[in-house]
Amino acid sequence: MSPNSNLTECDQVDRTANGWANDLTGRSHGHTGRLQPVESCETRQVFGSGKRTLTTPDDALPGRSTPLAGIPDRHEVLGTSMHGPWPAGVEALYVAMGCFWGAERIFWKLPGVVTTAVGYMGGYTPNATYEEVCSGRTGHAEAVLVAYDTSLTSPELLLKQFWENHDPTQGFRQGNDLGTQYRSAIYWTTPHQEAAARATRSAFQVVLKDNGFGDITTEMRTADAAGPFYFAEDYHQQYLHKNPGGYCNHGPNGMTCPIGLLRQDQVPAQTDVLPPN
Repeated sequence: MSPNSNLTECDQVDRTANGWANDLTGRSHGHTGRLQPVESCETRQVFGSGKRTLTTPDDALPGRSTPLAGIPDRHEVLGTSMHGPWPAGVEALYVAMGCFWGAERIFWKLPGVVTTAVGYMGGYTPNATYEEVCSGRTGHAEAVLVAYDTSLTSPELLLKQFWENHDPTQGFRQGNDLGTQYRSAIYWTTPHQEAAARATRSAFQVVLKDNGFGDITTEMRTADAAGPFYFAEDYHQQYLHKNPGGYCNHGPNGMTCPIGLLRQDQVPAQTDVLPPN
């Protein structure tokens, strides 16, 4: 087992939040770039980010009445506004599929996507911080807002990417990222999105069963029922654009892979993954 196999998203956040550089080795052609081992971050040691049961409203942290400071107005890559209200023909869909860094990048690259942002959703704590979400006492999932032009793409195409780029049978984890914040979820805002979510889920469940996987655990409900989308801190927004060698565990288990599926217990730890191209 790799010496880095117990490190998770939280470990790299500790460096990023403090402005530390990623120590990459073997970046030349034909070699694997790997992040060097680092200490576990305080949030995981103190708060217990591996919580595997959802908190209750009574036990949730109180949060705050005002949004977090420093949230950017515009998307670092697309140059568009990250905030609604959206113009006519643009709709928003919210998804969660583990660590939101790699998930966001999947969607900002797709044709028809107007903007993306990462945040916290589906829980109880208003305007939560990353550390609070890591505690497991907010009820939130790490979520991605996807605003898209309905004349250029569709919920079906967006959800195809959602299902094919994570393991939706994992419950409160994705790979070595453990905790309720890493659960799979779809929060829709239109009847079309709901119909697409239910239809694609049913179709993908068959594919999973055929490949030896279990039942889908993806949380599915309206965005209104899930509650507000609270923007995450600035350093999380478009993280893999700002940190090209950063952690991303999405993609290797796609159902379209002709050689089969990669189970999440075979996915490397955060610091073992290849830097994104």
